[in-house]
Amino acid sequence: MPMYVVLMKLTDKGLAEIKNAPQRMQEGVAAWEAMGGKMHSLLATMGEYDYVGVGEGPSDEVAVAFAAALASHGHVTTTSMRAFTREEFAAIVGRIP
Repeated sequence: MPMYVVLMKLTDKGLAEIKNAPQRMQEGVAAWEAMGGKMHSLLATMGEYDYVGVGEGPSDEVAVAFAAALASHGHVTTTSMRAFTREEFAAIVGRIP
């Protein structure tokens, strides 16, 4: 399955309801898995982003739908990135003429 990295920033609403964040994180993982994904890691972080998620999903379309669903609740904004393993990247680079 394709791999994705999702960077998340808390919104004002997310900050106002920060005590509920652990439950929302658990619900987010469950939603990703219900969409056919597998969460490898969901971390609360310091710095520019408040959370970083790394997981696999069935398709780019599912990843976009998930990110839109997360953002629609109003607690976080998201930046999603398609990620490639070292082996996948080596195969991509191997295609360069």
